[in-house]
Amino acid sequence: MALLLPEGQRSDHHGAALLLPILPRARELLGDRGYDSNWFRASLAERGITPCIPSTRSRKLPLPYDRTLYRQRHRIENMFGGLKDWRRIATRYDRCAHTFFSAICIAATVTFWL
Repeated sequence: MALLLPEGQRSDHHGAALLLPILPRARELLGDRGYDSNWFRASLAERGITPCIPSTRSRKLPLPYDRTLYRQRHRIENMFGGLKDWRRIATRYDRCAHTFFSAICIAATVTFWL
């Protein structure tokens, strides 16, 4: 298992590029429109992963995706929403990555046990 905490202003799409080499085996990958790019889809296909990512509005021909599976993404959003109930995490008060990551670990542990 690898943990990666990029800068706060970095887009998730660029962070996904850093995680691709260590991505675990999976059948599908759920992502929002921000992850829609040809290179990302191609790299997932090389690993045998089916992307479940809706096309961006700027695509001339929208790519198909499993709408039923995509509806399950709300579970992921709920988990992040629970973490963002912690004000320190939602606003990212901490300057140092290790301090911010420690706050995330504490919040995740308390959220899991409650």
